[in-house]
Amino acid sequence: MNPPEEYINHNSFKVEQEGSNSAINDMQFSNGISESRNLEKVREILVGNQIRDMEKRFTRLEERLIQEFGNVRDENKKRLDSLENYVRQEVDSLTQRLKTEQKERDSQVRAVAEENKNITIALENRLSQFDEHSTNSQRELHEQILNQSKSLQDDIQKKSQEILALLEREVQELRREKTDRSNLAAMFTELAVRLNAENKS
Repeated sequence: MNPPEEYINHNSFKVEQEGSNSAINDMQFSNGISESRNLEKVREILVGNQIRDMEKRFTRLEERLIQEFGNVRDENKKRLDSLENYVRQEVDSLTQRLKTEQKERDSQVRAVAEENKNITIALENRLSQFDEHSTNSQRELHEQILNQSKSLQDDIQKKSQEILALLEREVQELRREKTDRSNLAAMFTELAVRLNAENKS
């Protein structure tokens, strides 16, 4: 089936119109390019030297900044390395000092423990000696008390015997004296009787 003639004519007109528009666009683009080139030439004439001078300055500044940054980075790296070495040395020194102090404290603790052990042993020995001495003293005191008690008993018994003997002698003496008095009384009585008898005669 063939398309209608109006459709064909319309499409052909559209293609022609688009072709003319493209040509216009090409002309405008080429005109823009030429104007742009003209502007670049004018700008080059007016400020070209200044722009190149500025670009050189920026390039030098950039190179200088890069160099300064590198120097700062190297300097910071050196300082950080030096600081790290210093910190490491200080840490090692402190660690060594702590180890030394720990050894000294351990040694002192062992010495104190040994001294306490010796003191404890000495106290135990003294307490044992004191207990033994106290026991011996108590035993000796008990023996002395027993001996003194026995001696006192012996003395008391001896004194008792002496007193009994003395009393016995005194009793015997009194008995003898009593007998003598009786004889004397009888003699006086007999003498009185005789005197009476003589007086009567």
